[in-house]
Amino acid sequence: MSLKDQITEDMKTAMRAKDSERLATIRLLMAALKQKEVDERIELDDAQVVAVIDKMVKQRKDSVAAFTQGGRQDLADKESAEIKVLDAYLPQRMGADEITAEVKAIVAELGASGPGDMGKVMGAVKTRLAGKADMGQVSAAVKAALTGA
Repeated sequence: MSLKDQITEDMKTAMRAKDSERLATIRLLMAALKQKEVDERIELDDAQVVAVIDKMVKQRKDSVAAFTQGGRQDLADKESAEIKVLDAYLPQRMGADEITAEVKAIVAELGASGPGDMGKVMGAVKTRLAGKADMGQVSAAVKAALTGA
């Protein structure tokens, strides 16, 4: 069963259980997936679905930070609940040590040295670690590997 089919089944389950918060989040996700398919005239595979979910989680994390800073804890809690629902569809994330080891291996493979090679390394890292790791952590690990820190 594809990830998209799983999300559809979870939407039906949430409807039957009358779980309105979960249902609303899954509907937002389904709308985002449909929008991407229509815009690009493609059928999304699991990797593309994970990329959309990743983007939605990042948006919600940014919103939580903004709402918390603005003193709107009620809205921050709502966004946090949406993050929990979306996280269930993401693959298991890599730890910081795993990310560092993978980045060092890629840097060695490419023979990269110095901050000037950041773009080349990030391109390779994105294809290999997309959906498996938080790209903020990956970027920090690449900078550390290239600067020798």
